[in-house]
Amino acid sequence: MPHNPSLKPGVYIIGAGPGDPELLTIKAKKILDRADVILYADSLVPKQILQDVRSDAELIPTGNKTLEQIIPLAIARVRQNLAVVRLHSGDLSLYSAIGEQIEAFAAADIPFELIPGISAFQAAAATLGTELTVPELVQTIILTRISGKASAVPETEELASLAAHRASLCLYLAARHVEESQAKLLQHYPADTPVAICFRLGWQDEQIWVVPLSKMAQVTQENNLIRTVMYLISPALKQVKNKRSRLYHPEHSHLFRTARK
Repeated sequence: MPHNPSLKPGVYIIGAGPGDPELLTIKAKKILDRADVILYADSLVPKQILQDVRSDAELIPTGNKTLEQIIPLAIARVRQNLAVVRLHSGDLSLYSAIGEQIEAFAAADIPFELIPGISAFQAAAATLGTELTVPELVQTIILTRISGKASAVPETEELASLAAHRASLCLYLAARHVEESQAKLLQHYPADTPVAICFRLGWQDEQIWVVPLSKMAQVTQENNLIRTVMYLISPALKQVKNKRSRLYHPEHSHLFRTARK
């Protein structure tokens, strides 16, 4: 395979965003379309993300592979003087298991670069046409998950304790534990708090249901949702009036603008 000289050999770890190719960052798109080799999480990244890659690029799905298989593949290709993309869904900073990959590449003296992506919670808010921080109502966003087989959540971050803040809470990887999650959330959020149940955000078959918290589990189960689901629990999803930010208010002054009397 001829190397594309516009990319230096190394591993480019890219966040593909929630699934819509148009939500790739410009930098991610440029690297993806020039790469020699693309190792992609096929169970989480839709094929449409790869629609403009080079015709001679080596595409390697990793859904059925362990880290012990993926890392040697990437290292071998870089040592062949090739540019390798390791393509993850969403943003790299959330539940992407890149820490152990970075450690392995550093130990092997393989150059790597991280390119962030759009997270599902950002795509959800945009699709819902809402802001998750509303003045005097909610000013904090919590991104979390519930304990499962793949990863245990520290006791200090247990869901019920986080729910006590009544912030905009984005709950990942919880569809299989939806009844437990709902019960923990109801300890602090009112039963009529809106919940957006977001299925395959950014994919062509994306679906979103906005329901009261009391029906979160029921609607999940009625639609047989078990994976690629994110729950967005927030008072900001209600119709809120007269909660204007002071940032652009005529009576608010700052470095670039004097308040009007």
